[in-house]
Amino acid sequence: MNALTDNQRTIETEVSFSGIGLHTGNLATLTFKPASPDSGVTFIRADLPDRPAIKADIDHVTDVLLGTTLGMNGVKVHTVEHVMAALAGLGIDNINIELDANETPVGDGSSLPFMTTLKRAGLTEQDAPRKFITLDEPVHFRNNGVMISLLPADDLRLTFTIAYDHAAIGSQYASYKITPEVFEREIAPARTFCFLRDVRMLQEQGLGKGGSLENAVVIGDEAILNDNLRWPDEFVRHKILDLLGDLYLLGRPFKGHVVAVKSGHASHVEFGKVVKKALLNGHAKNPSSGSGDNGSRPRTPAALEVDTIMKVLPHRYPFLLVDRILSYVPYERVVGIKNVTVNEPFFQGHWPGAPVMPGVLIIEVMAQVSSVLIFGDKGEPEKLAFFLGIDKAKFRRTVVPGDQIVVECELTHLRRSACKVKAIARVEGVIVAEAEMLFGLTDPPQ
Repeated sequence: MNALTDNQRTIETEVSFSGIGLHTGNLATLTFKPASPDSGVTFIRADLPDRPAIKADIDHVTDVLLGTTLGMNGVKVHTVEHVMAALAGLGIDNINIELDANETPVGDGSSLPFMTTLKRAGLTEQDAPRKFITLDEPVHFRNNGVMISLLPADDLRLTFTIAYDHAAIGSQYASYKITPEVFEREIAPARTFCFLRDVRMLQEQGLGKGGSLENAVVIGDEAILNDNLRWPDEFVRHKILDLLGDLYLLGRPFKGHVVAVKSGHASHVEFGKVVKKALLNGHAKNPSSGSGDNGSRPRTPAALEVDTIMKVLPHRYPFLLVDRILSYVPYERVVGIKNVTVNEPFFQGHWPGAPVMPGVLIIEVMAQVSSVLIFGDKGEPEKLAFFLGIDKAKFRRTVVPGDQIVVECELTHLRRSACKVKAIARVEGVIVAEAEMLFGLTDPPQ
């Protein structure tokens, strides 16, 4: 499978997949058909008079109970997220999906059957540029312990943290840069999961009629009922799959780093609406592609990714606290970010049940970003900096999982063996900490 290109994609030929619906138990056949450029994804209820069509759009979501349901004018299609994830993961922009029932087939509970079917049809590029959704500033969503953020980036990365009070799952964390190859290998085969106690409740409500150990991972009171998992962290991988599928209802592929904590279909859809509102309010770059910038954010040429940062900062896990340098002018000014997730080791004890980032670690983030000021034009350290002192430090609000700390540092004094830096840390534009820091300077080892 080739990596994503700058052109839109559809499938080469018609192809079908059949099975039963997870909740309705109805036998259903999906028929995927090629679609014209810029037409997007459309579900067509072929079993109803006049074959009503439902555009796969975030505004057409009518229900998020145990799955994502699309509906228009009383016509519905249930449990679309696994199909949408397959389309997003494979980079398919335009397709018509005919369905002869009211719910998509569940297959094995993952996106793998849909991905395999679509690959069998063949993927073809179209004579039209891809139109990416990109934002020029972070977007955040929080509700009752659920947190989702979309951070500006030049590709698509999904980072997810889950936490269940069950020994079979516990806390799991995963982060993937989404490409067709990564999706096929690491995400698509991850199956949906449920608790046995919830299965009984669903059956009482007339749902889950098509569910079984063949299409879901079922967790009993003491252990997992299935013979084996596909990965030890299959649960969080499936959550990434669901997130990818739900966000593809925005109608276009997007570039950015999505960081999610304890989210589900309801919060995914609410977050998608927040992103859509941000787009309508002008917080996006104009979509484009071809030989241009593919709709991505303009990047400061001197920006440093984490792999480069690791070459010039001595810190390593769990103490490397800089994820990216957004911009810097050597010996003048630098801007860097730290993405805070619930997976940070210090949250285990600070504090259980109410995770708050220690103030001293916020200062450490500011210090690590500040040290970039003495990098040369090529991103290489001309000196090594070590902490000598701190003055006028103030903490103005707490930092919690899901936050993105943006640190701005300005060099205020420079001598041969020392420098002074003023640093300000913000979350969503609000100052969380500020300080003046003094560093000693020494020559780097040869």
